[in-house]
Amino acid sequence: MSSPTKRREMDFMKLMMSDYKVETINDGTHEFHVEFHGPSDSPYHRGVWKIRVALPDGYPYKSPSIGFVNKIYHPNVDEKSGSVCLDVINQRWSPMFDLVNVFEVFLPQLLLYPNPSDPLNKEAAALMIRDHTEYEKRVKEYCEKYAKPEDAGSPSMDDSGDEDPSGDESESSDDDDDDLAAKT
Repeated sequence: MSSPTKRREMDFMKLMMSDYKVETINDGTHEFHVEFHGPSDSPYHRGVWKIRVALPDGYPYKSPSIGFVNKIYHPNVDEKSGSVCLDVINQRWSPMFDLVNVFEVFLPQLLLYPNPSDPLNKEAAALMIRDHTEYEKRVKEYCEKYAKPEDAGSPSMDDSGDEDPSGDESESSDDDDDDLAAKT
C-alpha cells in the first residue's frame, strides 16, 4: 500500500489532469482551489464556483476539507464560511474515494439533491420547504450575482456585505465583483 503522501500526490495529479481547473495555494498539494460548474439538471447549472480544498496529513484516511469560496444559496452550505455539510465527506469518508469523486459525484449530488432537514443555511432550507419555486429563483439570483465564470477565477475578497441579491434587479456587471464574499 502506498503512503498517504504518495496517494495525496497521485490524487492531486489525477485531478490536475482531469477537466477541472486547479490552482495551488502556496505551491503545494495540501491546499488548492478547484473551479466547479453546477450540474446542468439543477438551478445551479449556470453557476461556477471556486472550491477550496485542504488535504490533511492523514489523507486519504482522513477526509479533505471542502468549502465554497464564492457565495452559493444552498441548505447544506454555510453562506458565510462556505463550509459544506455532506455526509460522505464529513462522516463516511473512505480511502476508496479520491478527489475526482468529490467533484464528479459528491458535489454534483449535493447540488442536485439538497437536504433541507439537515441545514447549515436555515433560511435556504426553510424557503426550499415552504416555496420551492421561490427557492429556485433565489438560487438562480445567487448564481447570477456570485457564481459567474469570472467570479470563480477572481482572487478572494473580504465579505463586503450580506445584502440579499434578490433586491438587485439589474443585470450582472463588473460592479458585482465588488460584492463577492470570500470564504476560506
